[in-house]
Parts: sequence; structure tokens; C-alpha cells
Amino acid sequence: MRKLVPLIADALLVILFCAIGRRSHDEAIFAGLLRTLWPFAVGLALGWALAAVSVGRIFGEIGRDARFDGTSPWPSGVLIWLGTLVGGMVLRVVSGQGTAFSFVLVAGAVLALFLIGWRAAVRALT
Repeated sequence: MRKLVPLIADALLVILFCAIGRRSHDEAIFAGLLRTLWPFAVGLALGWALAAVSVGRIFGEIGRDARFDGTSPWPSGVLIWLGTLVGGMVLRVVSGQGTAFSFVLVAGAVLALFLIGWRAAVRALT
């Protein structure tokens, strides 16, 4: 269960990100939340898979302690953030949703704050 807590936290934060985005554009939050959420949810899953697989393979080969830790800001948090952002944006393009440059910048910043920020706070407090 303890290993699921970071994944659950990330999922809740991605839901919050999508709800805030819909609200900021005066769109019905719950009515269209799933349409907004699914690309980023799939991206989050891809980011988690990327982090879980690559942390041991890539960073283990360069002599670092390469055990995957879902609460680590680096490299896990950064890889999860990148997977969520890039995967979410690619899936938005494929599904005909908008990806204006300003949206990509805002989404990148907010998702970094949400997905890396809580990990950095936990690391600083422990």
C-alpha cells in the first residue's frame, strides 16, 4: 500500500490540474472532466512506467543507487512529470484537443509544481 501512495497522490494532482484548467476557462468542471483528464492520465501512467523501468537501467549503469523510489524528485519525479506532460500533449493532439504553445508552457509549469514539488517538499521535510 505504501508504494501506491505516490501514484495516488499524482493521480489526484492530475485530476486537480484538469479541474483547475476547466474552471479557469469557465467550462463545466464535471461534465467534461473525463475528456480533459484522459490524455494526462494516460501520460501519467506512461511516466510512471518510464520511471520504473528506466531508473534501474539507466542510472544503475552509471554507478548510482538505482532503486526506483516513487517519492524521489530526481530522477523518478522528473521522468513522471515528463511522461505526463509529453504523453498528455501528444494524446491531446491525436484526439483533436488544443495544444497552444502557451498551454504547453502553463501545463508544464503547473504539472512540474504538482508532480515534482510534493516530492521535493517530502524530501526536504524528511
